[in-house]
Amino acid sequence: MGELQLMKGNEALAEAAIRAGCKGYFGYPITPQSEILEYLSEHGPPRGMTVLQAESEVASINMVYGAAGAGARAMTSSSSPGISLMQEGLSYIACAELPCLIVNVNRGGPGLGTIQPSQGDYFQSTKGGGHGDYRLIVLAPSSVQEMASFVFEGFDLADRYRNPVLILADGALGQMMEKVTFPAYDPEEHRILKPWATDGARDGKERRIITSLHIQPEKMEELNLRLEAKYNLIREQEVRFELVEAADADILIVAYGLSARIAHRAVDLARERGINAGLLRPISLFPFPTEAIRALAERVRGVLVVEMNAGQMVEDVRLAVEGAVPVRWFGRMGGIVPSPDEVLQVIEQMDGAPQETVAEEVYQ
Repeated sequence: MGELQLMKGNEALAEAAIRAGCKGYFGYPITPQSEILEYLSEHGPPRGMTVLQAESEVASINMVYGAAGAGARAMTSSSSPGISLMQEGLSYIACAELPCLIVNVNRGGPGLGTIQPSQGDYFQSTKGGGHGDYRLIVLAPSSVQEMASFVFEGFDLADRYRNPVLILADGALGQMMEKVTFPAYDPEEHRILKPWATDGARDGKERRIITSLHIQPEKMEELNLRLEAKYNLIREQEVRFELVEAADADILIVAYGLSARIAHRAVDLARERGINAGLLRPISLFPFPTEAIRALAERVRGVLVVEMNAGQMVEDVRLAVEGAVPVRWFGRMGGIVPSPDEVLQVIEQMDGAPQETVAEEVYQ
């Protein structure tokens, strides 16, 4: 049994980073994730972490590039507009195949938007975000416990695949307080040798170069093909999802993060009314649980996607379902969190509709 504490999501994530052996944090304050920087500034240096508030998000991500290139576990965190500023550096890091951890405590947008929770960064997180063909491994927590647990898992995945990992949370998860258990974790037991690291060409050691610049198109294509092979391996090996009451479901809800917590309650309410609803919660947004959704779509009457955005993950769900059953979407935007009763209302509409009815999107 690990150590049990009552903590805010942002602070639990920061504490996990220290325990996971992160040696360098470089960030810039922005609501609703500033507590990560604040917590690490106080607790990180006494426990061996370099913590620096950079002059901007652009500087932060390039400092992560340097620290990761030297072989250290490194991370940054921000919220939506700040993550946008990091996209060029993230593309460079992905091309250079450097392991690192990025945390996005998603807020409402577009633009400066609101400091309230949102899931409007799904496209940015799962489709590359920056320029070129690349992918981040994306983990979506739905509790304070997972805010912490995914830090350990994220660093391990980043090192295993030499790939940046993104934890996509939201403002509510970052600010809420819940019980969290920290596992016994020894970073040395999880340490992977990094013979590519630029840790100094001394004592006759061969000089190492890390770059994302490849002028010759043949070399660039060769690199792209290697990256695609890695992403396909990640798709095969690292899909993560949770099923709730899905074995006999007639209506399947697909939701992640905070929306999944709401959808879980809506499933319970539907079951109390005699409606066989179930939930599939994607934990990894890349790789996406396409095959699991496709298999369930073969035996349900319809699929409902619940998100806090204008409809983003629903596109991946529709691709997975391949037209087997109607796919309906429900969401709230601008920082408004949907209620279980709102989701239940849509479930009841779907339950009462003929199976051949074409689904219509529901906007509130």
